[in-house]
Amino acid sequence: MKTTLMLAAAALATGGLQAQETTLRVVSAFSENTQYVKTLEGFIGKVNNAGKGVVHLNFIGGPKAMPPFEVGNAVRTGVVDLALTTGAFYTNIMPEADALKLTQLPATELRKNGGHDLINKIWNEKANMVYLARITDYSPFHLYLTKKIDKPDLAGLKIRITPVYRDFFQALGATVVQTAPGEVYTALDRGVVDGYGWPIHGIFDLNWQEKTKYRVDPGFYNAEVSIVVNLDKWKGLTAQQRDLLNREAMALEAHNDFWKKYNEDEVRRQKEAGIQVITFDAAAAKQYYDKAYEVGWASIIKASPQYGPQMRKLFSR
Repeated sequence: MKTTLMLAAAALATGGLQAQETTLRVVSAFSENTQYVKTLEGFIGKVNNAGKGVVHLNFIGGPKAMPPFEVGNAVRTGVVDLALTTGAFYTNIMPEADALKLTQLPATELRKNGGHDLINKIWNEKANMVYLARITDYSPFHLYLTKKIDKPDLAGLKIRITPVYRDFFQALGATVVQTAPGEVYTALDRGVVDGYGWPIHGIFDLNWQEKTKYRVDPGFYNAEVSIVVNLDKWKGLTAQQRDLLNREAMALEAHNDFWKKYNEDEVRRQKEAGIQVITFDAAAAKQYYDKAYEVGWASIIKASPQYGPQMRKLFSR
């Protein structure tokens, strides 16, 4: 009888723990074979291992599960609970999301200077999101081309863009075409576009090196890929669950130095793949780089006069 009572008590205790565990649905705006998703999967593994009986992350999938440009709104409305995405893919929800590319400080410094708190204030208010963690740093964007240029002039060229570099490339005279990443290879192959913007890393994940002849240096901006959470779901979590997610998020950001070596390897791979580097003279290179930030911040401040100046102050060196 005593043994039966003890087993029953244990079953009740176990059931109680199971009842407390919350499962969060996760999607990615990036394909499963990318380094971004490999990093996400590492994060999921650590959360699920440390959070047994507390919180569980269920990865549903990447673009095959949900189109990239729909991910932000899916988080906002609670269709999914957590996502790996970039602000460039949900500027339709809030223009401030585009400012994340302009950060000149790593995620760890933004947590110290108030930048991370400001992001969360805006994301809570305008997108019903919690900005949990930034998983990329030290990763400039570049212009990649199938045709050679000798100066910062894109007149006559059709360039694939996301909102990240739309204004900048247009300011340089380009005709811009927005497509999902999965459509870029075919667009290059058919000559629909003459180039594209993308971080220094990642083109091999998508096989774009096969259709790319040139990379323009210097790079500009800073690639931003982050984990965001639906605010309502976040508020419904226990303090223990939120603390666990925050702890693993900060641990993830603390390892963003990884991207420095990774990007060095990518530069070498591009060279080995036959991608040539286009460089400008010192004055033109400075003009090109400065123009990117001038155009970027002007656009943000025009779209968000309330928060744009605050973001610029905290995001810039």
